[in-house]
Amino acid sequence: METSIRLDNMRFHAHHGVMEQERAVGNDFEVSIEVFYPFEQALTSDDLNDTINYAALYDIISREMNIPSSLLEHAAGRIITAINKEFPKVTGGFISITKMHPPFKCDMPNGGASVIIKW
Repeated sequence: METSIRLDNMRFHAHHGVMEQERAVGNDFEVSIEVFYPFEQALTSDDLNDTINYAALYDIISREMNIPSSLLEHAAGRIITAINKEFPKVTGGFISITKMHPPFKCDMPNGGASVIIKW
């Protein structure tokens, strides 16, 4: 059995970007994550200690998104490192971070620029 926890479409205003203006003004970001974690015991125990607390996972993501980075890749790497440290039973996962309004000369009303990592 493969089990995972997923948090979808979390929105943050953060100060990531290579350009000075991006880091000063900030931008809107969307983060989705799936974390593979062996929580089979929680299926019968109904005990939070047998799984990952969604709020704790969100807190890690929120904390790391609030630390400015030039690259979204760096922010994603920090999130992965923090999750693996806090939850050593994690066996892998997927993270997507999207900059909703990248500094392009076009409108992207239903998307943005994303980095996606599977680990």
